Amino acid sequence: MEQENKAPYRVLKTGGQGEIEEKKSRFIATLRRVDLEEEAVAFIDEMKKKYWDARHNCSAFVIGQKAELTRCSDDGEPSGTAGRPMLEVLLGEGVCNAAVVVTRYFGGTLLGTGGLVRAYTQAVKAGLEASEVVTMRFGVRLKIGTDYNGLGKIQYILGNRGIAVEESLYTENVELTVFIEQEVYEAVVKELTEATAGKAVFQEVEKLYKES
Repeated sequence: MEQENKAPYRVLKTGGQGEIEEKKSRFIATLRRVDLEEEAVAFIDEMKKKYWDARHNCSAFVIGQKAELTRCSDDGEPSGTAGRPMLEVLLGEGVCNAAVVVTRYFGGTLLGTGGLVRAYTQAVKAGLEASEVVTMRFGVRLKIGTDYNGLGKIQYILGNRGIAVEESLYTENVELTVFIEQEVYEAVVKELTEATAGKAVFQEVEKLYKES
């Protein structure tokens, strides 16, 4: 496999909700997985309707493996005190395909710009802690054909390297389907070839990103 240098990236798998309180103001952070700008916009609108009685519903989202699309909104808070700090948390954690809305119920005490930045930052961090973020790694889905004599050796090597078998087909011979990350692909194929004295047959099914 030619090295395509497709770097791993982190993605929000399932969103969650976290809440903090600062001087009696409540900050509720809700995160959701989004793959398109339209999904992010719809989610932000949904949160604004749900928390219609809140003082602010500030938002930020990141879409694309390399954060190609980012947006943020202060929703009436002083410029730069909410949306941008929220976005910086997502970017700093390297999380993509994620949207976050932080809902603020005002507690009667002004927090000042520094206090607001801290509160919105901490709220997003609390929301992330309640969410599931996974790393996507690039590699090859590979079919390995072997006779029954070579099966034990192949299973040993795969087990040793922590490579799970996705599918097994037992007929006159055996066919195993596995996913191998690009960084170790050539080394694993070489090891399997040597262990089976060149009898193992390999078929690349597809190259893809997969959750690790």
